[in-house]
Amino acid sequence: MSDIMRPIPFAQLMTWVLEEYRKEGSVFGVSKLVRHTNGQALPIFEEKIESPYGPAAGPHTQLAQNIIAAYAAGCRFFELKTVQVMDGEELSKCVPKPCITAEDECYNCEWSTELTVPQAYAEYVKAWFACKLMARELGLGDPDGFVFNMSVGYDLEGIKSPKVDAYIEGMKNAEGSAVWAECMDWTLANLDRFQKVDEAYVRAVSPVVSRSITESTLHGCPPDEIERIATYLITEKGLNTYIKCNPTLLGYEYARNRLDSLGFDYIVFDDHHFVEDLQWADAVPMLRRLIALCQERGLEFGVKLTNTFPVDVAAGELPSEEMYMSGRSLYPLSLSLAGKL
Repeated sequence: MSDIMRPIPFAQLMTWVLEEYRKEGSVFGVSKLVRHTNGQALPIFEEKIESPYGPAAGPHTQLAQNIIAAYAAGCRFFELKTVQVMDGEELSKCVPKPCITAEDECYNCEWSTELTVPQAYAEYVKAWFACKLMARELGLGDPDGFVFNMSVGYDLEGIKSPKVDAYIEGMKNAEGSAVWAECMDWTLANLDRFQKVDEAYVRAVSPVVSRSITESTLHGCPPDEIERIATYLITEKGLNTYIKCNPTLLGYEYARNRLDSLGFDYIVFDDHHFVEDLQWADAVPMLRRLIALCQERGLEFGVKLTNTFPVDVAAGELPSEEMYMSGRSLYPLSLSLAGKL
């Protein structure tokens, strides 16, 4: 299997979706399509989601077909794979392979998207447009019943770079971009392949791909840098903003005892990340300030719980010294932090 990702043009994506559905009744292998037809939805960011479930930022929200498959499976909140100023081949050289293992609990040693930032942008726009078409054509639910959430990292300088800034602005309004034209032009030229999608519907698809963003920082990021980034995203970019918090906020003793009590005593870590990461005494006042800042501007603020948990490579699981834990072993820590907050 190649470790190089090659984006699929929109025409090929949609041909694949329509043909597979016509022949097999499935979409990218998802055979049990989830249809939200009761009209119920949850409000968020002055938008709505038909379901509070969806994939977190990761390899499964990196390519358009993965996002499309998740939508077909019922997901309605999509945290898109993080982008940063280091991208493409430069970043790929820094990531040892294989970088993911999931025999039980999950581990990875990867970072942000391995695509270039423009490629990642194109994947998200193609996925957005495809999901809009699928909602109507396949009867999967309200075309406005799902949300894309950007994720950017890892420091303010990188986030303000022309590359990442262009990405943010393009996600706020994709109209005028080459990939938006690609999606629009193909669909209008192939209306005869649809039964429920017409020209008026296609032209009304919103180019506002995302109104919200998640700030992702590396372990050990100083609290003032975290707050500066969030303040910039709120005041300069005008975005509903989430901060991704680390499970280290729970403290070493609690995390160690909790995992041990659940049978995860073989997971190895010491206390250095707990000492270096954002501390509870700094986090709570900062979150209150950012909540007030968003309220002043009519925006929503929140936290993502939680980031992955750094642990030692103890049994050769991955070709690195440290790896990031997620999955069912992280879940109790995330719930505990939610309860504490």
